[in-house]
Amino acid sequence: MAKLILTHEVDGLGEAGDVVEVKDGYARNYLIPRRLAAPWTKGAEAQVEAIRKARKAREIANLDEAKALRDSIQAKPVTVAAATGKGGRLFGSVSTADIAAAVEASGNKIDRRKVQITQAIKSTGTYNVSVRLHPEVVAKIKVQVVSA
Repeated sequence: MAKLILTHEVDGLGEAGDVVEVKDGYARNYLIPRRLAAPWTKGAEAQVEAIRKARKAREIANLDEAKALRDSIQAKPVTVAAATGKGGRLFGSVSTADIAAAVEASGNKIDRRKVQITQAIKSTGTYNVSVRLHPEVVAKIKVQVVSA
């Protein structure tokens, strides 16, 4: 088992700044090469504290603010314009950054790292996307993808 410090949020494992133990292969082949985690050392405790402070600065302060933001985001669908070819297929796909920019254009600000796309968005249409605003609050957004 390898002891690691998460540098980014990993679904099902933990938040940035958490110290976790995972199997050696998962650490060596997935987490460390993608820079999602760093090996744990005694001197890394200061690094853990810095990551936690940065996470708290980005995080929405309290539950009431998160619920208000969720209600505001869910109130209307978000439209993303993308270049398309025949049959409404996109050249590439819609990314989390595209969705975050579209939400920001509608008047709310969210972190692109909190957007979770369950299926790749590669054609025009309406899709459901979730955004984890707070550990206890998840917003469900309708994303309409249209031809640019």
